[in-house]
Amino acid sequence: MEKRLPALMLALVLIFALTSCASPAPGQPSGGNDQSTKDSASSPGSSQEQTAFPVTLTDAAGREVVIQAEPERLVSGYYITTSMLMALGQKEKLAGIEAKADTRPLYSLTAPELLELPNVGTAKIFDLEGCAALQPDLIVLPLKLKDSVPALEELGLTVLLVNPESLEQLNSTISLLGDATGAKEQALALLDYNQQTQDFLTQTLKDTQRPTVYLAGNNSYLSTAGSKMYQNSLLELGGGRNVAAGLEDDYWADISYEQLLAWNPEVILIASGAAYTKDDLIQDPQLSQLAAIQNSRVYAMPSSLESWDSPVPSALVGSRWIAAVLHEDLYAFDAFQSDARQFYRDFYQIEASAGLLSK
Repeated sequence: MEKRLPALMLALVLIFALTSCASPAPGQPSGGNDQSTKDSASSPGSSQEQTAFPVTLTDAAGREVVIQAEPERLVSGYYITTSMLMALGQKEKLAGIEAKADTRPLYSLTAPELLELPNVGTAKIFDLEGCAALQPDLIVLPLKLKDSVPALEELGLTVLLVNPESLEQLNSTISLLGDATGAKEQALALLDYNQQTQDFLTQTLKDTQRPTVYLAGNNSYLSTAGSKMYQNSLLELGGGRNVAAGLEDDYWADISYEQLLAWNPEVILIASGAAYTKDDLIQDPQLSQLAAIQNSRVYAMPSSLESWDSPVPSALVGSRWIAAVLHEDLYAFDAFQSDARQFYRDFYQIEASAGLLSK
C-alpha cells in the first residue's frame, strides 16, 4: 500500500494538470495551442475582439442594420469599399462588384479573378435587379445610392450604406465593415496602421515650414479640392497648406486662371489618374509664371496602384507620399517607398515595385 500511494498521488496530479490545460481561460477559445494563445493575447485581433453574430450596426445613413450571421456572399457597389474588403481579407467572398473594375490596377495585381465577377453598375446607374440576382448576404453601397435601399430590403436583402468622405469617416467605415463581415482583426490592424501613420507624420513634420500646395483635379487642372473634401486633410497631414482651403465646395471646384495665378502655389500636385499630363500643365503659357512651375515643383501622384487622393484603405500611403515629396529632408523618398511596399505586403499580399511608387 505504501508503494502504491506515491503512484496514486502522481496520477492525480497529472489528471489535474491535463484538466487545467484542456479548459480555456476566461475569454479564450477552446482547442487553441500555446502559440495561438500568445498571438491572440498580444495582437489587437484577439478572440475577444471578434464580432458576435447576430450584430446590429449603424450605417452612414443612421440606419440600424441587423446582420444575422457572418456573410458568405458580398456585393460591393463602390470601388472604395471593394478595395477595403480586399484589405480586410474578404476578396474570396465577393460575388459582385462595381462597374469598370478593369480600370482599377490594384484589382489586377491583387485578385485578377475579381475582373470576371458580375458588375452591379455605378453610383449613377445602379443595377438593382442584377445585384439582387446574386443573392448576396450583405450589400455595401455608397450613401448616394440610399434610394435603392427600400427596394433591396423588400427582397429580403441586407444593405449597409457608407460615406468615407473624410479621414474620420474612412476609419469609421473600416471599423463598420470589419464588424459586418467578421473581419474585425484585419480592421483593427488597418486602423492601427492609419493611427501610426498619423502619429509619425505629425511628429516628423511638427516644426517644419509648410509650403503652399495646389491640388489639380482629375478632369482639369483648373479644378481643385476645398476644405470640405477629403483631399484637404490628405494635404495637411502630408505637410502642405492647401491654397484652396477657403473653398467650401463638397466636390471638385472649377476655378479660373486668374485665381490660380493669384494663389501662386509653391508646389502643384496632380491628382491620380488625371485626364491630362504633367507636361500639359507645365507647358500651358498662361501658367508659366507660377512659382511651382518656375521652380520645377510640379508632381503627379502615382496611379499605377490606386488613387491615393481618394479615401481608399491606402489613402494614408498618399499622405506619406506627399510628405516625402514636400519634405524629403525629413522623410527620404526611398524610406517612403520602403514603407509603402510594406503596406501592400501586409494588406494586399503583393510586391509593389519602386516604379509604381514614383514621383
